[in-house]
Parts: sequence; structure tokens; C-alpha cells
Amino acid sequence: MRQMGLEAIYCKQRLSIPDKAHKKYPYLLRDYKIDKADQVWSTDITYIPMEKGFMYLTAVIDWHSRYVLSWKLSNSLDSTFCIDALNESLKGSKPEIFNTDQGVQFTSEKFTNVLESNEIKISMDGRGRAIDNVFVERLWRTVKYEYVYLHSQSDGKELYKGLKSYFEFYNNQRPHQALNYKTPAEIYFGSVNTTCQQAV
Repeated sequence: MRQMGLEAIYCKQRLSIPDKAHKKYPYLLRDYKIDKADQVWSTDITYIPMEKGFMYLTAVIDWHSRYVLSWKLSNSLDSTFCIDALNESLKGSKPEIFNTDQGVQFTSEKFTNVLESNEIKISMDGRGRAIDNVFVERLWRTVKYEYVYLHSQSDGKELYKGLKSYFEFYNNQRPHQALNYKTPAEIYFGSVNTTCQQAV
């Protein structure tokens, strides 16, 4: 589907709202060969419904291994929780390229300054091209169909505990067909050096 430019049609919240005053960066990953961990990371935000109200979820994922490096919940779309997730993921390693959409959270100077200060190349999806960030989109679909839609969460604390357990399962126990039925952790830690493994 990725090679043909196809994407499943399903309802989405409009979370990627651009700010015209913010700098935009070109998309660097078209026809780009990814064959190792910490080569390309990306992030996004999705909407998580609860019994009463909702929360926003962001995550940082390694493209090669599908490993979720960090994730955060928030009750608002302020950029702080996205920056917190980014900083947490950078405690263990850093990518060559970091890809996002053009949402105001990711085009803000506070966010891009973290990347630039770490000498990480910034890549941004084309407008209206969710397929450019396909691995995060697939992660959201998996999280929602395997956990969120199957469990009714009463509040943010309960949701946090449930997602913490799910992401541990996703990284360390859930085999991926695209990874030859290995887990993201097996692929990620199998292809990074010992120093990175100890730091994560």
C-alpha cells in the first residue's frame, strides 16, 4: 500500500493545524532507504476517547524497528507534552532525521530548537499527506484497535496505566509481520550499539 500511495479511509480528528508564521521544512524521506535503527524517528498526536472526556496522545517511534521510544498524554494540544516526549526519547540516542507533520506543535521554535541543537535533520510531511508519516499512523491504528476500543477508561490515570502496559507489550512481546515476526525491541536493540542499549 505504501509503494502504491494508498491509505485506509477512516475518521480522524483534525489535530495537525499549521501556523503560517512558523517555519516549514521539506520532506526528506521520499525514496530514502531506511535499513538501521536511529536513522529516522517520527512523532504525531492522536485523539483518545474516554468514558468522560478525552486525552491527546503523542509518541516518538523509530521507523526501522517500529520501537516506541517515548510517549506522553495531555488534556490539551499545548506543545509541552510533545517536547517532553522528544526530550525523553533523546536521553538514550538520537536519529539522523526526525519527521513530523506541519502541526503547530512540531513547527514551533521550542520543538525545532531541540532537534537543531542536537544536530538532527528536520523533515516534515507535505500538507494533507498522512501517508508521509505512515509508521506513526499505523501505530495509532494498532493502539486503538488492540487497546483503546476494547477498554473503557474512566479517567486519565486509568488510561495512562493501560497505555503503559500496552506499550510495554507492543515493544517487547507483540511480533510484527513486517519485522519477520520479531518484536520492535528485538530489532531496535539488535541493531544499535551497547552504549545506546544501556542508556534507553
